[in-house]
Amino acid sequence: MSDVYEFLQGNTPLLVSVPHDGRRVPDTIRARMTPAARDLPDTDWHVAKLYDFVAELGASMLVASYSRYVVDVNRPANDEALYPGQLATGLCPTQTFAGDDIYRDGGVAADEVTERVETYWRPYHDRLQATLDELREIHGYALLWDAHSIESHVPRLFDGELPALNIGTYGGRSCDDALEAAIDGIAESSPFSSVLNGRFQGGFITRHYGDPDQRVHAVQLEIAQRVYMDESARTFDESKAAQLRDTLRHMLTTLMQSAKRLSL
Repeated sequence: MSDVYEFLQGNTPLLVSVPHDGRRVPDTIRARMTPAARDLPDTDWHVAKLYDFVAELGASMLVASYSRYVVDVNRPANDEALYPGQLATGLCPTQTFAGDDIYRDGGVAADEVTERVETYWRPYHDRLQATLDELREIHGYALLWDAHSIESHVPRLFDGELPALNIGTYGGRSCDDALEAAIDGIAESSPFSSVLNGRFQGGFITRHYGDPDQRVHAVQLEIAQRVYMDESARTFDESKAAQLRDTLRHMLTTLMQSAKRLSL
C-alpha cells in the first residue's frame, strides 16, 4: 500500500483518476510555504467525495494523496507546457492561481523537483499505467475519466465565469468520436452549462494515456466548484452535489455502455 495515492480496484473497464484532491504536504515543504499557500487554495476540493458513487458502478478509482503544490501529477515530468502561450501552473508550482507566492524562499531547486517526481509523481503514474494495462488485457479496452474541479472565477487563468462542466478530449484525440459525442450530449441536455474542448482540453493524464488506436479512451471533466460546494467556505454541499451526481452517473454509465456497444 502506497501513501502517495489511494486505490480502489473495480471490475469494469473504467478507471476514475483524481489527481488534485490531495492535501498532504511533507513538513519540510510546509515549513517553507507562505501562509496563503498553506491553505492549499487551488485544491480540487472534495472531488473524491463527489465521485464516491463510482464503486457502485464497478469502476476503479485512483486518488492522489499529496497536494499539487508538492508535485502536479497532471503535468509532464519534464514540465513541458500543455497550453503554449498561456499562463502555466507548472510541475512544482511556485505561485498560486491567484498569483501569490507559494514559498517564502522563492522556488524549488532542480534537484528537489527531480526528487519530488521520483517520490510522488512516478508512483501515481506507475499505478495508473498498470491499471490501464490490466483493464485493457481483461476487457479488450480501457476507459479513463480524469476528474477535476476549479473555482468558477480565476482571472489569471480564464475570463469571466467558467461553464459548470468543461469536457476535454484533447481536441478529439484522446477518445473515440462516438464516446465524445455521447458525453457531450449528456452535458448539453443536463441542467448545467457546458463546453467541449474549451479552456480545458485535457491535461497531461488525458493527453498521455488517451490513445484510441491502442484501445485506451480518456476524457477529462473540469467542474466549476460552485455547482457542488460553497466556494467561499470550501465546504461540500450535499444538496447541490446530489443533482450533479445524477449527471455524472449518467455520463459514466453511458461511457461504459457506449464503449461496450462499439466493441472498442
